[in-house]
Amino acid sequence: MALNDRLRDVFVEALALSDDVDVENLKYRDIEEWDSVGHMALIAAIEDEFDVQFETDQVIDMSSFKVAVDMLKGLGVEA
Repeated sequence: MALNDRLRDVFVEALALSDDVDVENLKYRDIEEWDSVGHMALIAAIEDEFDVQFETDQVIDMSSFKVAVDMLKGLGVEA
């Protein structure tokens, strides 16, 4: 499964999103589910799914789906 597809599934599951949410264009606080608590749940779910560990700055900077993709690629996760 492609990186974007795997990450999309993580976002949907971690944030309990409905099917009508445009996950790939989602930004932090765009929706009620992605608040500070949802953000930490999302970070933990991404780290588990991709077997990575984010630095504190990365956790703070992860402001959108697209940024998350770029961060994962930067950590060596294959597309």
